[in-house]
Amino acid sequence: MCGIVAYAGGRSALDVILAGLRRLEGLGYDSAGVAVLVDGGLAAAKKAGTFADLHAELAERPLPAGTTGIGHIRRATHGPAVDANAHPHLDDSGRVAVVHNGVIGNSGELRDELARRGHELASGTDTEAAAHLLAEHFSSCGDLAEAMRQVCRRLVGEFALVAVHADEPEVVVGASRGLPLSAGLGEGELFLASDDAVFAPYVREAAAVDEDQVVVLHRDGVRITDFEGVPVDMRTYRVEAGDPGTGGEAVRETSGGGSR
Repeated sequence: MCGIVAYAGGRSALDVILAGLRRLEGLGYDSAGVAVLVDGGLAAAKKAGTFADLHAELAERPLPAGTTGIGHIRRATHGPAVDANAHPHLDDSGRVAVVHNGVIGNSGELRDELARRGHELASGTDTEAAAHLLAEHFSSCGDLAEAMRQVCRRLVGEFALVAVHADEPEVVVGASRGLPLSAGLGEGELFLASDDAVFAPYVREAAAVDEDQVVVLHRDGVRITDFEGVPVDMRTYRVEAGDPGTGGEAVRETSGGGSR
């Protein structure tokens, strides 16, 4: 199982993401990476191997400071454990970054389509197809959440996807079909993760991203829709101070509500 971490708030996104990935280390992994939105652009670093290898990469080529970003630890499924296959995956322009758990069953077909349209795919992963598709759809609709919904309607398989775009520097978008994804609801900061252990030190409330739903983290709060764009009530629950998913316990209490 791979691990996803995303953050939008007032802290150093890189520090929060690296700490969150460390809390998922017990899942087992063969590569790790991060992407941060900053100064109208997107900066990323990823490395096959251990966190020590990623830290060495960051020491040699530090990322600029930013307060919104995503991160991932990977255990290889599509493609071997090499730097090019580590997450995040970017589009040709380097404006979109995506991390992904699960398997996109029609990725071969999608990669062939993208190659015919002139995209240059640099990895052997199914995830990279999603990054390029998101870039295409964003260029048409100008909204990352809508682009994610359009892409998800094309995907086959089980997946949790999280993405950022340099043109929406304070927004994180995620989607789930068949794999866990939750939003941690803090004071002035928001998290998105595949395991509540990531945000248990920071928040006491979370919202589940249920089957075939897209979640948007933004300065004004959290919004969840289905893949067609229809708003849905958030299913919130209490997060205990331990490490849910790795030894602690999350108490899930269903409740309705609008955007947060």
